[in-house]
Amino acid sequence: MPGRVCCCCAALRPRYKRLVDNIFPEDPKDGLVKADMEKLTFYAVSAPEKLDRIGAYLAERLSRDVVRHRYGYVLIAMEALDQLLMACHSQSIKPFVESFLHMVAKLLESGEPKLQVLGTNSFVKFANIEEDTPSYHRRYDFFVSRFSAMCHSCDHDAEIQTEIRIAGIRGIQGVVRKTVNDELRATIWEPQHMDKIVPSLLFNMQKIEDIDSRIGPPSSPTGGEKEENPSLLAENCFRELLGRATYGNMNNAVRPVFAHLDHHRLWDPNEFAVSCFKIIMYSIQAQYSHHVIQEILGHLDVRKRDSPRVRAGIIQVLLEAVAIAAKGSIGPTVLEVFNTLLKHLRISVDFELGDRRSSAGSATVSTSSKESDERIVQNAIIQTIGFFGSNLPDYQRSEIMMFIMGKVPVLGTNSQSLDTSHLGDLGTRRIQIMLLRSLLMVTSGYKATTITNALPPPFLDPLLSPSLMEDSELRQLVLEILHNLIDRHDNRAKLRGIRIIPDVSDLKIKRDKISRQDVSFMKKHGQQLYRHIYLGCKEEDNVQKNFELLFTSLALTTIELANEEVVIDLIRLAIALQDIAIINEDNLPMFNRCGVMALVAAYLNFLSQMIAVPAFCQHVSKVIETRSLEASYFLPETIFKDKCNLPKSLEKHEKNLFFLTNKIAESLGGSGYSVERLSVPYVPQVTDEDRLSRRKSIVDTVSIQVDILPGNNTEDKVDNTEEITFEALKKAIDNNGLEEQEKEKRRLVIEKFQKAPFEEIAAQCETKANLLHDRLAQILELTIRPPPSPSGTMTITAGHAHYQSVPVYEMKFPDLCVY
Repeated sequence: MPGRVCCCCAALRPRYKRLVDNIFPEDPKDGLVKADMEKLTFYAVSAPEKLDRIGAYLAERLSRDVVRHRYGYVLIAMEALDQLLMACHSQSIKPFVESFLHMVAKLLESGEPKLQVLGTNSFVKFANIEEDTPSYHRRYDFFVSRFSAMCHSCDHDAEIQTEIRIAGIRGIQGVVRKTVNDELRATIWEPQHMDKIVPSLLFNMQKIEDIDSRIGPPSSPTGGEKEENPSLLAENCFRELLGRATYGNMNNAVRPVFAHLDHHRLWDPNEFAVSCFKIIMYSIQAQYSHHVIQEILGHLDVRKRDSPRVRAGIIQVLLEAVAIAAKGSIGPTVLEVFNTLLKHLRISVDFELGDRRSSAGSATVSTSSKESDERIVQNAIIQTIGFFGSNLPDYQRSEIMMFIMGKVPVLGTNSQSLDTSHLGDLGTRRIQIMLLRSLLMVTSGYKATTITNALPPPFLDPLLSPSLMEDSELRQLVLEILHNLIDRHDNRAKLRGIRIIPDVSDLKIKRDKISRQDVSFMKKHGQQLYRHIYLGCKEEDNVQKNFELLFTSLALTTIELANEEVVIDLIRLAIALQDIAIINEDNLPMFNRCGVMALVAAYLNFLSQMIAVPAFCQHVSKVIETRSLEASYFLPETIFKDKCNLPKSLEKHEKNLFFLTNKIAESLGGSGYSVERLSVPYVPQVTDEDRLSRRKSIVDTVSIQVDILPGNNTEDKVDNTEEITFEALKKAIDNNGLEEQEKEKRRLVIEKFQKAPFEEIAAQCETKANLLHDRLAQILELTIRPPPSPSGTMTITAGHAHYQSVPVYEMKFPDLCVY
């Protein structure tokens, strides 16, 4: 009998050997002898110092049985080992465990699937035992390698293949559990182990059906499903592994995922990649999310030379990752995410234009396909930027807005923008459009408490710079961004489309009282907004959408930022726009001229109903009614139709088709509005941006001499200068002449401003004049001081132009000084 020895020899053998021999029956089919097993267990518990010898002897017998293919006795030996492990928990169990692991390794090395499964089951039982003291010398390198190899089993028998793969996955799960609970648990997180464990799990996870349907943490599969399905078991093990990862070893667990996806080319299509990173983001601790995002960004840099679809797949994975991470802790990676994405946006444009240049003169389908693929990359980047930015808290979103705006290249300026010097004009335009589209998505849904927070000067100035570009799409994007920031009560949808609104009250406009911060903002920066709208109306390439967005801009400014002073400025702006169409100094096409007239009609109709001044409403309604009968192409409902008969000229139209300044001033003056400034034509401020732009400057460069004289010193008066007094302004707005004379006077004033070389002085003079008229009622003292020099003049130098003979005077007010 293989398991027994003769009686004479048995008496001489040590007791532990006799007890071990007795547990093996004559016929292995009878199984373990339970009575003798109980004796062996009692002996082991009573004499724990004998455990190591018991284990060594059992290992010797098992090795011999494995070699001789006596698998029945192998099963009995492993069952005995399992029972001894479960019963003994003393410190002396450590040597016994070494013998046990040696026996498990023997089984795993055998080529018999049943023995491999048997060894795995024993190891899993051992992994679930909590040892009293840690082991400082035990390593599991062999088991990691062997279990990982079993996960890739390719046995020709499908059932055996599945059985071995399941055993390998369960073995890896056991190693993870055992090492994590051990004091030396960090050893399992070493790269050489993770590079085997993670790809093995991912290899089996690829069999999961309906991967893309898992958008969140899926429900845990039942125990039966885990045991029967390698993919579900692998996913469960992968989640458990990531859930146990800590700050120091998170990256080691994530990096092999990229290697597996690269090796098996799973970025295009990327359904499995997206599924993997969803599992990762939902399994790890929330405070470690930024580790994963950093790894994705780093891998995107590594694969920056790959095909567009591979890069688009990685960016899509990043989008899914930040969508989950944005709900928790992002960490210090916010700016890094945007900086990397913007860099790859420039790279994508470079690739697109490079392919186009290389294929110049040879029309190939492949080149067109590459360009469309690069567009996929660019759209993915924009979508990721927008989604990530829109999910950030407001204080971080404002910083990102500034960051993106600082990257927009502006021709002729030196800034921290993206380097587009080698891309040319077309590449720069592409970058500008895509960055503004990204900014549009970031600003979507952003509601600041004050307009100053939404449009700080460092952000407002570069944002309005594209208003000077000869590109209608750029101007549309700027207007839409402004709408996102100005519209704090979600009124934009109600104003969509340019039209004559019969009753504004039906729109149920939401608005609050204008705050002092908003009033201060309009005093400082209102002219910039007006100028942006004014210049936008003068572009020849405007289409219907441009006019619709300009109308919405005026309407939202009225709703959110208009007090009495702003209303007057907006009316002045509207009249100036009407003059653009009538005088047509910019030689605009007839469609644009009629479009501007329609824009003014739609806006003044809206404004008159918003401020609810009956006389003003009556004048606007009368003009609109007259237009509908005599010149319907001046109304938006007609001019923006596909087939509209345009007039040949506008010079012969009667004045009853236009909105008249004196009529508006008369109607508003009767309702208590301060209408003195309506007689001063609106002239946009001119800045350095006009010189940097490629559009025609709104001011020609010619010399002019500006004389500023004291109003009460009769000895210093010059005959050809006109004193501006309150009475003169009052007479200017009175209805004291024919409309033709008023129009001629306004034209002369506009011409004077348009031919001034010193643009800044012209704008400053207008601003100071406006402030002076606003504060006339508060004047307490007016002191005229003699000039500081005998000549009473000073010299102003601007560039290469010199301006002399400018008398100097000082006017004192309680809180206002004008020099």
